[in-house]
Amino acid sequence: MASTNDLKNGMVLNLDNQLWSVVEFQHVKPGKGPAFVRTKLKAVMSGKTVDKTFNAGTKVETANVDKRDMQYLYKDGDDYVFMDGKTYEQITVQGSVVGDVANFMLENQTAIVATHDGNPLYVELPASVVLEITYTEPGLQGDRSTGGTKPATLETGAQISVPLFLEQGTKVKVDTRDGSYLGRVNE
Repeated sequence: MASTNDLKNGMVLNLDNQLWSVVEFQHVKPGKGPAFVRTKLKAVMSGKTVDKTFNAGTKVETANVDKRDMQYLYKDGDDYVFMDGKTYEQITVQGSVVGDVANFMLENQTAIVATHDGNPLYVELPASVVLEITYTEPGLQGDRSTGGTKPATLETGAQISVPLFLEQGTKVKVDTRDGSYLGRVNE
């Protein structure tokens, strides 16, 4: 149990037997009346976002969520297999739990796997990853970074939009939250 005064971003609450992650919170002390806490909560399982207001000092039940760095090993049908680098324990995470993160995951890459009572809740990648373009239409002379974009297929199979001047074999930095192109990586 925790008080609403102790809320932090990323904290997971157990409300009505459903897990909610705190996205934002704001303590409000109006001129009249009691103080309250305005929060934006995201359902851990479905990803649905809701706004909820609590009276200041109200007790809320927190969920014990274990976040561990794990190495992505391989895809097994619709499931993904991860391994804890310290204990070498392997867990299988359903494709529905991994979600869109799978578009930017390479084998042997490290990801954060969050579990509650041994059940995987979600998989989190770093904010950006470096991936190679495996296919895109060739660039033409005169194509510059200020021009338009074209589709490109990454080594994971995901498609993103990239500037016209990029070519096959180029390594690019990709935002894992929305799949946007962040820049070219020179190695």
